[in-house]
Amino acid sequence: MNAETTQHTEPLPDTSTGLPLIDIGPLFEDDAAARASVVQTLKAACEQRGFFYVTNHGVPAALIERVFGATEAFFDQPIEAKLAVEKSLSRCNRGYEPLRAQTLEKGTPADLKESFYLGADIASDDPRVLAGRFNTGPNQWPADLPGFEETMTAYYEAAYALACRLVVALAESLDLPSDYFDGYLDDASATLRLLHYPPQPPNPAPGEKGCGEHTDFGGITLLLQDDSGGLQVRDAAAGRWIDAPPVPGTYVVNIGDLFGRWTNGRYHSTLHRVINVSGHERHSVPFFFTGNPLHEVACLPTCLAPGEAPQFPPVTVEEHLIACYKRTYG
Repeated sequence: MNAETTQHTEPLPDTSTGLPLIDIGPLFEDDAAARASVVQTLKAACEQRGFFYVTNHGVPAALIERVFGATEAFFDQPIEAKLAVEKSLSRCNRGYEPLRAQTLEKGTPADLKESFYLGADIASDDPRVLAGRFNTGPNQWPADLPGFEETMTAYYEAAYALACRLVVALAESLDLPSDYFDGYLDDASATLRLLHYPPQPPNPAPGEKGCGEHTDFGGITLLLQDDSGGLQVRDAAAGRWIDAPPVPGTYVVNIGDLFGRWTNGRYHSTLHRVINVSGHERHSVPFFFTGNPLHEVACLPTCLAPGEAPQFPPVTVEEHLIACYKRTYG
C-alpha cells in the first residue's frame, strides 16, 4: 500500500504461526458493510488470541523508517550520553533505562534490554502535572541527535491517532455505540518506548532472556519490530509459545490488562516474551495506549453472561497503571 493513503487490498490470511493478519483499511472509509466485517474480525481476534497484525494502517512508511533510524542512533551513543537523560532524573518516568533495570517475569534474571521512555510532552506548570498525574510531564530529549525530537513527536501523534481509531472499532466489536469510549479517549495518556535488545548470550543464566513473559499494562499496544524476530506469544490452549515474526508493513497489536479486565476476560491480555536469538542487535518500538488517567474502568455489561459476576472491581486507569509499575519496578 502507498502509506500516505487508506486504500486497502483483499483480506490477508493468518500468518504461518496462526496469528490473524487484518486489513483495517475499511476503518478509514465510509463503506459500512466493509467496516462491519473488519469489526467482526477484530472481535474474533481479541476473543481467541488477543494478538494480531494489522495492515493498511495509514502510518507513513517513511515516518516508521525514520523512527527506527532515530532509535538505533540513540542506543548507539556512548553510555555517558544516554545516562545524561536517565529515567531517574525525571519525575514522570521519561528517559533512558539501562540494561537489566526491569524484571517482567518473576523469579528470573532482569530483562536483557535497554529502553527510552517518551510520552506527550507536557510542561511542568501544566495543571495535570501540578496535580501529580502519574506518568505526566515533560520529556527528556537527547542533546546531540538532530531530528530525534521532531521524529518521535510526529510518530507519537500518528500512533496515537491510530490507537484511537482502533479503540472506537473495539467499542463496536463489543456491541457498544462507537462513541462509548469517548471519555476514556479524552485527554488519554500513552507511552512510546524505544527498545534495544543485545543478542542472547551464548550461555545465558537460567531464565535469562531479552524480555520476560508478561502481559501489557494498558488498553492496547501497537508494536513496530525490526527484522530480527524474537517475539513469542503464549498459546495457552496448546501449552506452547508461538513466534510472532516481523511482517513488513504491519503492526503487531495486542490487548492489554486494562481491556482484559474491562471485558471480564473476554478479550485476552496474552502472555508474551522476547528472546533475541538472531545473533545481532534487535530494536522494537511499542506504543502503549493507556487512556484517560481519571477514567473509571468497570466491567462492561455486554461482557457479562446472565448471572455472571465481574472478576475485577472498578478501578481508574491511573490506579491500575500505578499498581502495574510497582509490580515490575518494586
